[in-house]
Amino acid sequence: MTSPLKFHWFLPTNGGDGRQVVGGGHGVDAIPSGRPASVAYLGQVARGAEDMGFDAALTPAGAWCEDAWLSTAMLSQVSERLKFLVAFRPGLVSPFLAAQMAGTFQNLTGGRLLLNVVTGGESHEQRMFGDFLDKEERYERCDEFLTIVRRLWAGETVDFRGKHLQVENATLGQIPDPKPAIYFGGSSPAAGNVAAKHADVYLTWGEPPEAVAEKVKWIRRLAEEQGREITFGIRMHTITRDTSEEAWAEADRLIAGIDDEAIAKVQAGLRKSESEGQRRMLDLNGGSKDDLEIYPNVWAGVGLVRGGAGTALVGSHYEVADRIEEYHSVGIDEFVLSAYPHLEGAYWFGEGVLPILARRGLWEHPHPTAVNAQVPFAAEGRRAAS
Repeated sequence: MTSPLKFHWFLPTNGGDGRQVVGGGHGVDAIPSGRPASVAYLGQVARGAEDMGFDAALTPAGAWCEDAWLSTAMLSQVSERLKFLVAFRPGLVSPFLAAQMAGTFQNLTGGRLLLNVVTGGESHEQRMFGDFLDKEERYERCDEFLTIVRRLWAGETVDFRGKHLQVENATLGQIPDPKPAIYFGGSSPAAGNVAAKHADVYLTWGEPPEAVAEKVKWIRRLAEEQGREITFGIRMHTITRDTSEEAWAEADRLIAGIDDEAIAKVQAGLRKSESEGQRRMLDLNGGSKDDLEIYPNVWAGVGLVRGGAGTALVGSHYEVADRIEEYHSVGIDEFVLSAYPHLEGAYWFGEGVLPILARRGLWEHPHPTAVNAQVPFAAEGRRAAS
């Protein structure tokens, strides 16, 4: 059977991990964590994720976290099968160098690279890297960048002169095998056009299923106009437990640990964001601890202090599995998930929710013989699957 759904986890290189929401991103400072990022700890997260059956791990990019390429190259050596969904920003390196780096990574790890292309939603952060294009120009450059990279990966000798980029007689010696899938997100019209031309998987942040369905229809229509098909994924956090009461108690604990002053400071910073997706996240939480369940089992509390993905699936293992089925029904086939802390969260989800989806015929472990029963929460997962 080919599994209809894929699940990916998150590597907390953004200042680390902990038992509270670790905020940051989109131009706001990271909130200190209890478990600073290290190869030893991130290696535990990576190995836990691959044992549970996650296909890949998303690694963020930006001034607020460790470099994604270097981090994942190190972690590939302390894990066995997990792929790495490496976020990177086109334009900060040349398209030829990026194509070469991807080829090297793919070939030396045995095909464990996926690419999350992040155009860059914050001009003030881009300028830290020496990039002074505005948002619309960044999308123009991204289009040119991916055009060049894809032609290089196809083995072409590329001569290209665009508005922002040019290469001459470019021939790539390290062609990746297989070619990494390109993941791409963005809610603005410019983002939609680039996604339609280049993305293999379009990613959206977690909104209620009806809003997600509209995005799927929008991108699918644009892709069809380009003669292409695209797969769709969603980025969310998770708080899943044996019972709904336990899960919501954990959500309450997380929100209780965030003071109003911190929320106000982070929200003020996030409101400066140029990202349309970030604006939509802010609209969901309203900057308040009140009324954060925006849809059954969909909670907007994370976005009070964290930029980017700000919603979580909250509930019993069965309730979370039901919501995943609902998102799948509107076109979502891949789920990029996380929790606090990320290590324990991988086991809560992997042993609680994934067995339920497997029984429903929606997922299968890519390496079933690798599952280790002697792990935290094994008893809870077996009860949930029975």
